[in-house]
Amino acid sequence: MRFFRRALVGLFLFALTVGLLAVAGNSIYGALQARWAEEGGARPARERVFSAEVAALEFGTETPVLTAFGEVRSRRTLELRAPAEGTVIELADGFEDGGAVTAGQTLLRIDPAEAQSARDTAAADLRDAENELAEATRALDLARDDVAAARAQAELRLRALTRQQDLLERGVGSAAAVETAELAAATAQQAVLSRRQALASAEARVAQAETALDRRRIALSEAERMLARTTLTAEFDGVLSEVNVVAGRLVNRNEQVARLIDPDALEVSFRISTAQYVRLIGETGTLPQVDVRVILDVFGLDMVAEGVLTRESGAVEEGQSGRLLFARIDDPRGLRVGDFVRVEVEEPPLEFVARLPATALGSDGQLLVLGEEDRLDAVEVQLLRRQGDDVLIRARGLQGREVVLARTPALGAGIRVNPIRDADAPPAEPETIALDPDRRARLIAFVEGNGFIPQDVKARMLNQLQQDEVPAQMVDRLESRMGS
Repeated sequence: MRFFRRALVGLFLFALTVGLLAVAGNSIYGALQARWAEEGGARPARERVFSAEVAALEFGTETPVLTAFGEVRSRRTLELRAPAEGTVIELADGFEDGGAVTAGQTLLRIDPAEAQSARDTAAADLRDAENELAEATRALDLARDDVAAARAQAELRLRALTRQQDLLERGVGSAAAVETAELAAATAQQAVLSRRQALASAEARVAQAETALDRRRIALSEAERMLARTTLTAEFDGVLSEVNVVAGRLVNRNEQVARLIDPDALEVSFRISTAQYVRLIGETGTLPQVDVRVILDVFGLDMVAEGVLTRESGAVEEGQSGRLLFARIDDPRGLRVGDFVRVEVEEPPLEFVARLPATALGSDGQLLVLGEEDRLDAVEVQLLRRQGDDVLIRARGLQGREVVLARTPALGAGIRVNPIRDADAPPAEPETIALDPDRRARLIAFVEGNGFIPQDVKARMLNQLQQDEVPAQMVDRLESRMGS
């Protein structure tokens, strides 16, 4: 019994100890909860710092470049049309698309049989007219001789009348003789009048013959001109395009058979907005004769030609806006009519401006400037021009300040950044790369088999592909066309 009583006492003491420990633990937990509730309970968060590429702003003089796109055209293009109706019996060598011709070269010949027959008929008519004129001239000479003879006879009759009258006055002659002499003189005068009428008729006949001769000469000239029009010649040196005639084809008069283009007299037409046009003419109000650059992109190999801005369109076409400008190309080597090119024109210089990447300027027109403790400040700037991937801005009090070059949605005013400057930036990608033999062979085969690349450009590309170092941009363009 004594053992049982001690066991019960020990169990009671153990239960009491556990109860006291539970009450103490509950009190401690309640106190901790109260303290956590008073202090907030959450641990302070660490400020997040972003990396951003920055550069110092440098203001100075910049020359904006106006960029537009246009089409190459020829300043001298001639439509070749059939000068006469008939069958084409002869074509010049090279009378085909792309064929080169020289000034005065015979391009095609139309069957001249009908024109030759008309010319021969006109020549025969001319000889008839010449014969008629010669006969009329001889008749005129005879008529003049008749008039002279009639006048001489009339003078004789008049002298005979005068002698008979003298005899009658002296009492030697008779009145009958005087009357007979008067009658003979009147008859002689009538004969002179008749010969003069014949002379007038002869002169009229000569005039008509001369007029008929002129008509025959005109008819012969017209026939010879029609005969000459059976041959089509080149008016200037150039190349042919849109050729649609072959030997043996029947053509109609004035039917277009080809176009003759002068490849050395090229120009580019391009359209700019009205705002760009206003900036280009400046304060003078006239279009300046400034230099332009015409660029044709051929698989990364830019073909650049120099030119001069010459004129603008006189009216705005229906449904269009802006201004259509024209620039003469001084050295059109490699360019062809119809090429779609990029045109760059230098505008008047701008003072106190800075050039930045377009990614540095936000849609709200603000830059993020590095401030104290590497925190960013938003600053309003004036956007002057967009130049491809760059912008030209103007602002006050930012000379030498560092700005973020590439904005992201995570960056904004008050954000702390880890600035990355030029010294910390990764090295730029090389402009040229070395090619392994297989890759080089594939690129060369693609260029040689491409029929759309001009021959001179193809030669330049093949020459560059043979070098140890090849432009990376050209390789990327070629491989993108190849689908690799």
